[in-house]
Order: sequence, then structure tokens, then C-alpha cells
Amino acid sequence: MTVFPVTLKGRHVRLEPLAMSHLTGLAEVGLDEELWEWIPVPVRTREEMAAYIETALEEQERGASLPFALVEKATGRAIGSTRYGNIDRTNRRVEIGWTWVARQWQRTAMNTEAKYLLLRHAFETLGCIRVELKTDSLHERSRAAILRIGAREEGVFRNHIITASGRIRHSVYYSIVDSEWPGVKARLATMFNS
Repeated sequence: MTVFPVTLKGRHVRLEPLAMSHLTGLAEVGLDEELWEWIPVPVRTREEMAAYIETALEEQERGASLPFALVEKATGRAIGSTRYGNIDRTNRRVEIGWTWVARQWQRTAMNTEAKYLLLRHAFETLGCIRVELKTDSLHERSRAAILRIGAREEGVFRNHIITASGRIRHSVYYSIVDSEWPGVKARLATMFNS
């Protein structure tokens, strides 16, 4: 399984390899405190956004992740970020996560289509046999969204992460496996085309 930076294009959103050139756009839409409520390390300033991007790029350099900027196709504006992480080439699996989308674009086709593009690339190009997702056990909206796209809940990692606020987070894990992909693909295509 060879993972390298690539641009993924949909009808509404384009996933571009994350770069420092996205800093200004991401800082313009991404310094909203509510966006980071459920993410263990929040981003509150332009400097923290720069550090967020630098960390993602360092992980990419090590082969541990592949970060993307979500770009609205109609305007060319960066509206969020997501990535493949915990890349396991031997076992042909990746995790989709570290996702945030600016509030104005939440509950639109953007995030659903982004997930579709990532899943399609994972299963159809990278040859993954498993894609994982996880979220905070208290984040009901995220949990519902993950189930809505067709992932299956697998269990809870208790006392999994200590957040920046000191709260001990339990993480709920989900997956989609290769045999489920055709059904999930059809479901997602219907969702973001409606």
C-alpha cells in the first residue's frame, strides 16, 4: 500500500494536500472555539493553526498521516481539514479523522462528500481492507454522523485521551471494511447528491 499526497475532487469539495499555503484561509475560518470543543488539542490562534499544520506535515513526512485541506470548489476557499492517520501499510488500513469543517459549511454536502472521497480513495486506490474512525464518546452529533455514513460501531476505548482541558476522554471506534464498501459507497453517493 503506497500512500502519497494526492488531490481528490468531488462535485462540491476538493481535498488538496495540506500545505502552509492554506494557513491564512484556515485561520480565517478555523479559529472558532466551538470547532475545537471535541478535539483534544484546540486551535485558538493563527500561531496554533500554523503549529497544527506543521505537526500534520511532520506526521506526513514520517509516513504516519496524509493531511488534506477541504476546499470549497465554487469559491476556492479553504473550509477545513481532514486526514488519513494511523496508516498501517502492512495490514492495509487507515484511520480517517482529525476532521474539522468551519461552522458555515457544517451540515452541508461538503463533509459527507469529503468522507466519500477519502473512503473511495482508501478502498479503490490504496487497496485498504479496513478504514477506521473514532470520536469522543460525548460527541453525539459526530457519533450520529459516523453511523449515518454506514460505519459500524466497534467499541469504546475508556480513559483513552487526556484533553487539553484535563478531561479524560473515552473514544468510540468505528470501521468500514472492504466487503461493506459497495453498499456504503451507494449510500454516500445518494446522501451528497440529494
